[in-house]
Order: sequence, then structure tokens, then C-alpha cells
Amino acid sequence: MNEKILSAKPRGMLVLCFTTLYLLLAIVGFIFGINNGSVIGTVLIVVCALIILLGWLPYLGLKILKPQEALVLTLFGNYVGTLKGEGFYWVNPFCSAVNPAADTKLNQSGDVKTEAPRHINANGVSVPSMPVNKRMSLKIMTLNNNRQKINDCLGNPVEIGIAVTWRIIDTAKAAFNVDNYKEFLSLQCDSALRNIVRLYPYDSAPDIDTTGDGVADDGSLRGSSDIVAGRIKAEIQSRVEEAGLEIIDARITYLAYAPEIAAAMLQRQQAAAIVDARKLIVDGAVGMVEMALERLDERGTVQLDDERKAAMVSNLLVVLCGNKDAQPIVNSGSLY
Repeated sequence: MNEKILSAKPRGMLVLCFTTLYLLLAIVGFIFGINNGSVIGTVLIVVCALIILLGWLPYLGLKILKPQEALVLTLFGNYVGTLKGEGFYWVNPFCSAVNPAADTKLNQSGDVKTEAPRHINANGVSVPSMPVNKRMSLKIMTLNNNRQKINDCLGNPVEIGIAVTWRIIDTAKAAFNVDNYKEFLSLQCDSALRNIVRLYPYDSAPDIDTTGDGVADDGSLRGSSDIVAGRIKAEIQSRVEEAGLEIIDARITYLAYAPEIAAAMLQRQQAAAIVDARKLIVDGAVGMVEMALERLDERGTVQLDDERKAAMVSNLLVVLCGNKDAQPIVNSGSLY
């Protein structure tokens, strides 16, 4: 179903004034007919009574639209069109507005909420305490679903949350193609997030293909957040196209290992950091030892045979690579 834009002009004030005027005239005519006992007076009473009883119907067609609001109208079950643009409008009084997600709230800090304040009427039926607004908002809105626990491509459980900015671009599709476009969006965001996250490891890992081209790469959830967010956005957009929604942006707002493995993964990261630091220290120490031996040979300060060079290398590496300060030992004798 495609959207049809109604080209109605905002004539609500004119209809309001005209309807109020002829109702006042009908009341005056009704009073005049009562005071006039002739046949004309009787006819005037009947006509004015009918006008008073049915003349209020045009009031039902008065609609007020604010900027970035739309009204999807149906007449006896048929889609009439969508009214857009701010103003005071008048439409067919028998038209009804449709917004299946009118009482659904997408909060900034939680999932879909559908519970509105309600009260029990005289017939014992639970009804909303406040009238439901059937207007559709065309503003840019934000969906921030709760954090989800998802296994990455290595099977490690991670907790991740995303914020999605979206808006309605086709009111007819949003109203009639899905049951509730807000709940539909929330569920599709969850599904798309799971499909994309399972393709990436939390940290870069060897022999992992995250792009699907058959070549291993260094993509990860932590290091490639912009690329991951772009793929999540594209995945959600492809799913909500039929609901008349546009996904403007999708961003990762929270990313961490699940609590049950967080401590182990922290130890793993610490161990990797220690290994990298040790590797850097050893590389530097070896370079310094090589430089010391070359300088001694160039200047002829001392002549060292292979055994003494090996002892010197051992001592220098112990001093340079040790965690604690070296304790010097003075040798007063000879190696031989």
C-alpha cells in the first residue's frame, strides 16, 4: 500500500465559525417557533430541532496538526489518504484516524512500553485514563533497547546495546503493513543485532573472516565499531522497509564481556599485555647488548673471547630484563 497525500486546505476555523453560527440560528428559530403557535411555527420547530440534533456532526471533522505530524484517515474501512502539514483542518466527520502504535512508547532507556494509565469505567471495563493521540509523529526518534547477551563468532558471550535513530517516511505502510510499527522496529533491531554480532569476535583474532570474502581480517566488535554499526544499520533498514520506516543511524552504546567470563578475559588481556611488554623489553635488551659488544670491539677497549662474551651477554640480559634492581657481585678472581 502506497501513501496518498491529501491536498486539503486548513479551513477548520471557517467550518467552526459557520457551524457555530447556524447552530445559534437554529436555537433562535426553535425558540421563535415555540412562541408562534401557527403551522409555520411547528415546521420551524421540527427543522430547527433536526439542525440542533445533527448540526454538531461537522465538529467531529475538525483536526489540528502540529509541525511534523500526520493523520492517516480511513472511511468505512477504506484508506482515504494522509493529512500532512501544520494547521487547523476539516475533514469528513465520518473519517477515522488510524495509528496502531498510538499507545506504544519507545523510551530512551528501555524496551517497548505498552502499558498506559488506565481506569475502570461505569461498566467495569478498563479504558485509558487519557485519550489516545492518533496522530503519527514524523520527527526523528530514538530507540535504545536494553542490553543483550549474544555469543560472538568465537562463542564468547558479550553484552551489547545499540541506539537507533529512525523516522516514518511512509505513513500508509506504517499503519497498514504491520500490526504495530514500533514493536516491529524493536524486534527487528534485536534480530539484526544478533545476526551481525555473531560474525565478529570481541577482539581481533587470527583466521577470522568477518567480511565474507574468504580472506581473514582483523575486524572485531571493539576495534571496528563504525563498520559494525554500519552493517547493523543496513540490516535493520532492509527489515523495516515494508513498514515505511527509515533508519538514520545506529550506534553501539555498550559493549563488554558477559559477567561470567569477564574476569577470565581480563586475565587473558593482562597476560597478552605482559607478553607484549616482555617482548619489547627483550628486543631492546638484545639491541643494547649488540651495541655494547660492537662498541667494545671498535674501540679495542678490551679483548673478549667467546666465553667472556657469553658471560657478558648473560649478565647484561639479566640486568636489562629483570623485574627488580640488579645486585652487583664484584669478582676479584679470574674466570679461569
